[in-house]
Amino acid sequence: MPIALHFSARELAWAWLAATVLSGAPSTLWALHAGGDVGEATWAAGAMLLAADSPRPWLFAAAALVHGAVSALWTLVAGLLLPRRHPAGWALVMAAAIGLLDLRVIAPAFFPAVAALAFWPQMADHLMWGACLGVSLQVSILSRK
Repeated sequence: MPIALHFSARELAWAWLAATVLSGAPSTLWALHAGGDVGEATWAAGAMLLAADSPRPWLFAAAALVHGAVSALWTLVAGLLLPRRHPAGWALVMAAAIGLLDLRVIAPAFFPAVAALAFWPQMADHLMWGACLGVSLQVSILSRK
């Protein structure tokens, strides 16, 4: 049985863009509310590619690359796994599973700067990613009917 995407490349590209751009809002808003460093998650993402003490502009560029690439990977997985029926709800479930995998397994093993971040704001970012991805896919399906 061949592997096939359940969504078009265009649908996935728009969903990837929405999810990638908006998914950092929860942790950023939390940092603003709590008086923390709004760039903390960005510097941690950049430290996935560069040394954590690298210049901030380099960390920012590395974070943008990492965030876009990781989001693209998970968007492709979503395109393979999510059903066309009710993708918004299923994307949220998928994002919760990804969040647990990323934050409780992968980050502690390979990315200490990410593992050091507060769990719930980062989990909220993962859920926002899933919500944006799923709603975008749901809207694209409904607009074709």
